[in-house]
Amino acid sequence: MSARRDDQADCDLAILGAGPAGAAAAVEATALGLRTVVVDEAAAAGGQVHAIAPGVTPLPRDVDRAGDAMRAALARSGADCRTGRRVWHLERHGDIWRVHALAEPSEPGKGGVAETVTARALLIATGAVERHLPFPGWARPGVIGLAAATRLLKAQRLLPGREVLVAGAGPLLFLVAKTIVEAGGRVVAVIDARRRRDWFAALPAMATRPDLVARGLNWRRELLACRVPILHGHRLAAVAGDAPALHAEVVAIDRDGAAPSGGASVAFRCDAVCVGYGLLPATDATRLAGATHRFDESCGAWRVDVDDDQRTDRPRLYAAGDGAGIAGAAAAPWAGRVAACAAARDLGALDARAHGLRAAGAKRSRDRAARFGAAMARLANVGDGAHAGIAATTLVCQCERIDRAAIDAAVDAGCTTLNELRSATRCGMGPCGGRLCEDAIARLAALRTGRTQAGVGQPTGRPPLRPVDLDALAGEFDYASLPIGTPAPL
Repeated sequence: MSARRDDQADCDLAILGAGPAGAAAAVEATALGLRTVVVDEAAAAGGQVHAIAPGVTPLPRDVDRAGDAMRAALARSGADCRTGRRVWHLERHGDIWRVHALAEPSEPGKGGVAETVTARALLIATGAVERHLPFPGWARPGVIGLAAATRLLKAQRLLPGREVLVAGAGPLLFLVAKTIVEAGGRVVAVIDARRRRDWFAALPAMATRPDLVARGLNWRRELLACRVPILHGHRLAAVAGDAPALHAEVVAIDRDGAAPSGGASVAFRCDAVCVGYGLLPATDATRLAGATHRFDESCGAWRVDVDDDQRTDRPRLYAAGDGAGIAGAAAAPWAGRVAACAAARDLGALDARAHGLRAAGAKRSRDRAARFGAAMARLANVGDGAHAGIAATTLVCQCERIDRAAIDAAVDAGCTTLNELRSATRCGMGPCGGRLCEDAIARLAALRTGRTQAGVGQPTGRPPLRPVDLDALAGEFDYASLPIGTPAPL
């Protein structure tokens, strides 16, 4: 069967995101006869997992064969892959989805070019954002997220520093530390908020992917062989000084993430700090598209609600990859294939029987891989005790320079939701759009009010999804040619 064409749309399926989920979905969709357009902000497909920098030749040890194979399959598929596009708005008109983007400028100093992709169906595969835990000094130069560190190391082949402290929770800790050592840097210590017993407790879920368990154990062995100290059950409490002479204070914590008074503390000197507490589903695009979301207590994060076929509750809107729940890079391509099959079924390219046969194997592979990824997400989710200990003078929203005291004051004045806190303080309304601070603000509000984080809610999705140049959106025009209506009578 073939999908019925609709002259009103540029394509049958638009895919937002060219990471593992989006790329796999594009390959599957084109194989099923769907006209497919993929839109991504990066200069090349790959997402965070397989990021590359065009023009940078990787060293032999850094060659990403899986990423190269993914990009080659996407190029062969025939999908229209539009990289270098910053998507700033999504909307639905009648039966058609519209994806509004700003293309990167062709020359330095020039504005980008506004363009719109129209599609009969839309798949959002925008991945995840990093979870941050505010602490004194987290806005200092030299302090970056673990995800940012992987971007520097993998895509740009740059060290975040020569002597680096790596802190937080979850498997990304050990990947970043191992990569720094391989690249010639020195890791002064790995600070893991999880205890060894927490890792052992996760083994049954991790047993579905023994290859990934073995890889993680190898990372740890490599670090120990290089005499890198690994402190479990500790948390980065503060960073002082100026790079390259940063002073990091590390404290012992209890199971809930709190640092008991009188507990042990350790100080480290370094020129860079990489810190992060796992990943959160990126929900800004699915919120803007109007899909229903639910709070996942297991990993402490909001996620778009999808059915077994990756469908949301909006017509012909699908979500796949970590944006639909943190399940890891191994599960993402299978989820993308499942979503593409669902779109083909809904658009008439597959009948019910063919759809069931085509999607069954991908669903089994997705679910098996997702069990491992979900276990990793739970390990990275530290308890609320860590947030309860945030000092009143600690910056929570870096963009708007808002500290915890201002958040608490707004809550005491009657703000109980994230929307109300945004209106009262402008928290989360800076260039990052809340991606750095939204989770922490919600947890602080929940602690202050005694409500759950789900009760605090999510902010309403509004454009622009990313900062954009208004001159580029407006384009070139002559003021004299603008139509001026007849003034209304007095």
